[in-house]
Amino acid sequence: MAFARISIDHQIMGGAPCIAGTRIPVATVVAMVAEEFPQLNVEDIHEALLYAAAAVRERELPLRTTA
Repeated sequence: MAFARISIDHQIMGGAPCIAGTRIPVATVVAMVAEEFPQLNVEDIHEALLYAAAAVRERELPLRTTA
């Protein structure tokens, strides 16, 4: 599975994964999602992130890098 909307470039935002064509880090988007759903508490978000991390560890997800 390729991520066409995510880019990693060491010259942009220190190589942090960003939304392609922007300087918006994926981490910022994740934080914004948390803020948009006030009914979620810290534990809900933490658990969701742990689940996502475990899913990623189970398989290698290739990321598109920019040249």
